[in-house]
Amino acid sequence: MNNIFKFFLINVALVFSLKAGAQSFKTVSLDSGKNTSIRGMSVLNNKVAWLSGSNGWVAKTIDGNTFIWMQVKGYEKIDFRDIEAFSAKVVIIVSAGSPAYILKTTDGGENWKKVYENTSPVIFLDGMEFLNKKEGFIFGDPIDGFMQLLATKNGGETWENISEKAAIMLQKGEAAFAASGTSIRSFKNKIYIATGGKVTNLYTSQNKGISWVKEQLPLIQGKASTGCFSLAISKQNVFAIGGDYLQDKQSDGNFAFRLNNEDDWRKSKSAPSGYKSCVAYFGDNKLLATGTSGTDISFDSGLNWLKIDNQSFDVCQKAEKGKLVLLAGSKGKVSKLVKLD
Repeated sequence: MNNIFKFFLINVALVFSLKAGAQSFKTVSLDSGKNTSIRGMSVLNNKVAWLSGSNGWVAKTIDGNTFIWMQVKGYEKIDFRDIEAFSAKVVIIVSAGSPAYILKTTDGGENWKKVYENTSPVIFLDGMEFLNKKEGFIFGDPIDGFMQLLATKNGGETWENISEKAAIMLQKGEAAFAASGTSIRSFKNKIYIATGGKVTNLYTSQNKGISWVKEQLPLIQGKASTGCFSLAISKQNVFAIGGDYLQDKQSDGNFAFRLNNEDDWRKSKSAPSGYKSCVAYFGDNKLLATGTSGTDISFDSGLNWLKIDNQSFDVCQKAEKGKLVLLAGSKGKVSKLVKLD
């Protein structure tokens, strides 16, 4: 048997193995029908998860299957694009657009306290990430060239604008996407922020936001609709996903990854199927990516991808402690990723 034929057989076996693996997963609908586009998601464990979206809607589950919906009084026209849950009762939500609001509840959503407001006509917050229960960051589109960066050291009770201290200067036409609240991520004290548009960059801080290093991402860029829309972090591995949301069937330049602090970024052998607004790592080299083009799965840290669902979703997350994986999107649609026996 010559080497070419051996290589062919190995690749055929790999394709069949990947397809079999992909077919062992499917999405199961849990809820739908609410007049809201869900972009924010925070999954704590196998039972507790929170969602946030447009028209002031927030939802929670305490059993991992059924959702309790609530519309935040006085904010019925606000789009809450990101959410951070610390428990079934303590939650922070952040809006996109102007005015910008950050709200916090300590009683499971019965009452919400406004902990930040910005009425600037050009304010636009994109995502939120907490390093721990006390220290967190929210970033947004640039004002006067500075990426907007807010920080809290008391669990979101108060927020300081540290934009000028951080001094992250963006190029003209460079901004970010509030597509799923996941273009800001962290690992221990390290923070990652991805941008898009004219250029798509990754900004990394290893000292809790004091100083930042910039590097260009090898993703499609050049138009307001292109760039990185989501990051996933697994220890020293970084996964960046996106594309062009106006051409959501195209896969060119929609994914890149870097393993074990390598200098070079890699691209997939078989890319995700089209534009993706969110990517999530859920253990054992497995990644889930979703968007209006459908949902894909990888079993080899992003080297190969296969589509498992054609439905449009905007966000997906795995439980911080547990195996629950949820997806959500327009019209209040919420689904769960399940592994078939």
